[in-house]
Amino acid sequence: MDDLEPLDPVYVADILSRLPFVTIDGVINARDLGFYPSETSPGQITRPKLIYRSAELSGIRRRQLKALNITRVFDLRSDVEIRKYNSPQPEIDGVEVLHTPVFQKEDYSPEMMAKYTISALAGINDTTIAEDYALTRVGREPAREMIMARLSKEPLFASNNEAALNMFTCRHETMTAFLSLLRDKYGGPEDYIKNYCHLTDEDVRTIRKNILCSGTSHL
Repeated sequence: MDDLEPLDPVYVADILSRLPFVTIDGVINARDLGFYPSETSPGQITRPKLIYRSAELSGIRRRQLKALNITRVFDLRSDVEIRKYNSPQPEIDGVEVLHTPVFQKEDYSPEMMAKYTISALAGINDTTIAEDYALTRVGREPAREMIMARLSKEPLFASNNEAALNMFTCRHETMTAFLSLLRDKYGGPEDYIKNYCHLTDEDVRTIRKNILCSGTSHL
């Protein structure tokens, strides 16, 4: 199938009904980061129901987060992205929403960088990470019309529909290239978060302890 063409709705519904996807009304591409096997810590998987990722949460409601036991949300979008798309941070009673932009000005995919840096830190192998990234193509499909409308307003894509469609896709090789860059330029996820996020060795050990648990992958 040409990955620039709309996906079969039956196929999309089937994939979205299964892990790692979770259903949250008003939110697209919501996924559980749990159940992925660690290559560096045999017998362990990323802890289910601990960390979720999604697209913007402007339309979410408290009851939906409560059902998933979510009490803290990190909004990784830049101020530019929030203003450009008129999608402000949600204000949700009982839920702490923290604006922690990955990029200060750009509106690239911050959740991609955050999620896959965490996954690599947990010892998930590159192939599994890249395959998970490619699921974003399916996760975005229900919002295809909205996303393409947004891209059409960007000068770079306004007169180049194919370029806009390429932005809509999430190819396996894109993530593979990102992981290679992370290692070649920054020494890998652990060196990156220690040198650029100023975390300590003890912090890294604590992160791994928190995000990994004994278990078998169900994915």
